[in-house]
Amino acid sequence: SIDWEEVNSISQAVSQVKAYAQRGIIEPWGLPLEFPILKVVPSILPGSRYGHRLEGKTIAETWVKIIHRIKTTGTIRPTGYDGQWQELIDLMAVVTDEPEDFYFPEPNYLPCDHPFIEEYIGQILDDAPYTEGIKYTYGQRLRSWFGRDQIQQVIQKLITDIDSARAVMSLWDVKQDHQANSPPCLNHIWVRVVDKELSLSATFRSNDMFSAWPANAIGLRALQQYIKEEIVKGSGYDLKMGPLITISQSAHIYDDCWENASQVIQSQYAKITQQRDYQDPAGSFVISVCDHQIVVEHVTPGSGEVINCYSGKSARQLYQQIAADYPSLQVEHAIYLGTELQKAEIAATMNHGFVYEQDKKLKSNEE
Repeated sequence: SIDWEEVNSISQAVSQVKAYAQRGIIEPWGLPLEFPILKVVPSILPGSRYGHRLEGKTIAETWVKIIHRIKTTGTIRPTGYDGQWQELIDLMAVVTDEPEDFYFPEPNYLPCDHPFIEEYIGQILDDAPYTEGIKYTYGQRLRSWFGRDQIQQVIQKLITDIDSARAVMSLWDVKQDHQANSPPCLNHIWVRVVDKELSLSATFRSNDMFSAWPANAIGLRALQQYIKEEIVKGSGYDLKMGPLITISQSAHIYDDCWENASQVIQSQYAKITQQRDYQDPAGSFVISVCDHQIVVEHVTPGSGEVINCYSGKSARQLYQQIAADYPSLQVEHAIYLGTELQKAEIAATMNHGFVYEQDKKLKSNEE
């Protein structure tokens, strides 16, 4: 409760303050109400938990995209040990153009370097004799664990039948791995040749994407290169390196790496996403306006052959048709199409007339 009185001088103000001080406490007419300002700062954004696809030219570029996706939308859950991890399920990473000698950024923000990689590649390519108390290597599982050299089997299979879909290597030992303390994370490798391009796909049941995935990917790329070279030597086929694909069923980042992951994202992700690549495997779309109709021609990548055509006055109707026919359009390509179709609709439907040219600002007929 408030009581006040107007005064005309400092002396009156002092007297009034002293008078108020002599009065007893006035009981409030009601209880105070508090209205706190809510600050919503989501640490995890909404997104699909299952089935992600990320692509990059190099392992380093792809890795930054991976940790950004997991840190942005991954589910936080217990590890089964002491601590937590942030996880996505079934994350596919496609590396298209990793150089033969491997790309290490300068300064190197990857959790591995050349000396480590040289040793690690041997653990994938080479056999190792069994030693009591020493953990197996992937190379041991591939070269001798099951009494067969699976790498050599795959090479011979593709030399005799280059189109075979049976170039498979398995690392999971059903006799013991369900009860083992440390069963292999890498479980399955598949090699395929299409149009003289050799790709390698690897499946991990569990994958530490921050600390382990870059080395995993480099080791697998070295295996892919080795298999390709051995097939060429044994057959004379003219093969080139295709993509490396990893499928990480539990793609996770441990909580003790979250801060480092955030630092890498902050310093590198914007640089990577600013690099524009306009080569969508789904092709391109040529948009024009003719007789107050929007005309969209779908052309193949590279050759530019027209394979489909859409027309209408509604941008929404057209983008819905295109999205239904080509659901694998790259995200930025799809958003770009939406903006261009909206411009074309304005030009096609405005009575006073605008001229539409793809990739240019609308201009009136008077300009």
